[in-house]
This record gives sequence, C-alpha cells and structure tokens, in this order.
Amino acid sequence: MSYELTIEPIGQTIEVEDDQTILDAALRAGIWLPHACCHGLCATCKVQIVDGEVDHGEASSFALMDFERDEGKTLACCARLESDLTIEAEIEEEPDAESIPVRDFPGTVTRIEALTPTIKAVFVETDEALHFQAGQYVNFFLEGGEYSRAFSLANPPASGRELELNIRIVAGGRGTTWVHEQLKVGERVRLSGPYGRFFVRKSMPESLLFMAGGSGLSSPRSMILDLLEAGDLRPMTLVYGQRNRSELYYHEAFLALAERHPNLRYVPTLSDEPAGSAWTGFRGHVHEAAAAHFKGDFRGHKAYLCGPPLMIDACINALMQGRLFERDIYMEKFFSAADVQQVRSPLFKRI
Repeated sequence: MSYELTIEPIGQTIEVEDDQTILDAALRAGIWLPHACCHGLCATCKVQIVDGEVDHGEASSFALMDFERDEGKTLACCARLESDLTIEAEIEEEPDAESIPVRDFPGTVTRIEALTPTIKAVFVETDEALHFQAGQYVNFFLEGGEYSRAFSLANPPASGRELELNIRIVAGGRGTTWVHEQLKVGERVRLSGPYGRFFVRKSMPESLLFMAGGSGLSSPRSMILDLLEAGDLRPMTLVYGQRNRSELYYHEAFLALAERHPNLRYVPTLSDEPAGSAWTGFRGHVHEAAAAHFKGDFRGHKAYLCGPPLMIDACINALMQGRLFERDIYMEKFFSAADVQQVRSPLFKRI
C-alpha cells in the first residue's frame, strides 16, 4: 500500500511506500529536506503537518516534544504515513547544491586499515559508482543489513568506485564495535546515499577554513582533496584536533599536501598530549588553535565545521567572536544518543 505526500512550499507530490519514512521517500525522489542525524535525535528534519496523519515512529521526546506533536509537527526521518499527507518544510535554495537522488549501492569491502588505535578506514568498492558532493555521507548497513549507521565519505568524488569511511569505535556502540571487531575484507555490504548538504560553496569567493575534530576529518579531507584536484587556488586552512599524537591520522599526508600546495595551510592541535612528548605543534582545542592562528579575526572566510557537538559549539563561539557569522558557517555534527539534549547550538536557527 502507498500514499501520496505533498511537500510545500514547492508543491511537489510523490508516492510513499508502506513503512517508508517521509525523509527517505523525499530524498529518493531527489527532493532535499533538512536533516542531519536520521535517527530522530537532532530535530533538524522537523516539519509541519498541514493535512493527514502519521506515525511518529522512534522520534526522541527531546527532539519532538509532546506539545509539538499536538501542534502537528513531526520528524521526517522517523514519521511514516497513515494517510495521504501534506507537509510544510523549510527548504532553502542552494545554488551550489546538486540534486542527487538517494539510492542503494551494494559493494564489497576491499581493505580495512587501522588509522589510529580507535579509528579504522573501511574501503568499499561499490558495484557502480556513487556520485556525491565532497562532504556528504552515506548510511552503511551493518550485520547483514539489520540496521545502518551514518558515516561521512573521506575520499574525493573523483576517486572512482572505491569509497573510504573513517570509523571510530564508540564505547558500547553496537555498530562501531561490529565494524572494528567482526567486519572482514571480502564481505558484501550495502550503502545508501548520498545524504546531507555539507559541501563547499564553490561559487563563493571567500577563503576557506575547515575545522575538524576526531573522525570528523573525513568530510574536510574529501572537500580539500576535491578542491586541490580541481585546481582551486583559494586560500584554505585546515585546523584539525585530536587528543594525542597517536590519534592524529593522515598527519603526514596533510603536511605533504601543504608542502605541494602553497594555498593550503595545515594547523594540527592536540588537547591532551603528555607534557614531555616530542610534539612541537599547538596544544589545545580546535577553536583555540584557530583563534591563535588567525589572531582572533576570521573575516573574509567561509568556515566548514565537522565533529562532535561540543566541538562545533565551541568553534561557533570562537568564529562569531572573530567577526564571522551564521551566513558564513556550515557544519556537520556527529550525533550519538548521549548528545540528544545538546545537539542544537542556541546561536543558530539552522544546524
């Protein structure tokens, strides 16, 4: 059984299959709706029901409160239609955005490499090439397709059918534990994507500032490699933070890239490196390293932030104190259930 979904203000109507979410149906039809975590935690995909009925699914009571449900709001990533439905969503036009319908991509695990004690690079060769914009992510179906987890693509779009996912093990995390301890080279897997609107606004002339923490390096790496391969000569700076030197992956590769490309500056920083170590770089958090590097003045930049919510919020504060504002800041937050109550910066109306 299927229902019809009408999306305002664009006035487009699509068919939604039984047990398909609003978000999945829209993305597979090539219609972008705001979204981030895809698990009912962050509230980015909140829409207004104009007419019809839905099952709210597994929407968190923090992301979708009882009074909001009573007011006819729902989360597109969780809601399933129980009748024909009309919704109203905040859809911003993005001149640099490509409209790429979400699809399923079967593939084979070709390599698994330990990047750090807690992060592995999983390489999957898909049966056909996945077209995406650098900075986007995929859903990786785990344990035979029982469930999925979202991971950013770490490779540039031009790298062919082999995709790279940088996956940090999360204590108690079912999916990341399975990847680190049980996933094997040669296994057949499935990805779906691409998802997200975290991509470089290439039509904008400003210098580029990338700020990343932990495995949040994935998207900025994809973006930077894509820009350099295309011969982009705009000044670009990567400020990348980890706790200690053993977790700082692709460090030598970025040093080499900065050596070859005069327009790229690389600023690594460690927040918890032992005092007596040989590390001579910056010691502190990403926002502190960026503020020191730019002497507190970020004007003339477009900033792209990727990492855990607390890092993102600290970077937003530093950027705004340094004269950079919402129109110049784009981000991708990494969500977990522990982040439910702190996933939206009070400074921003968008994520």
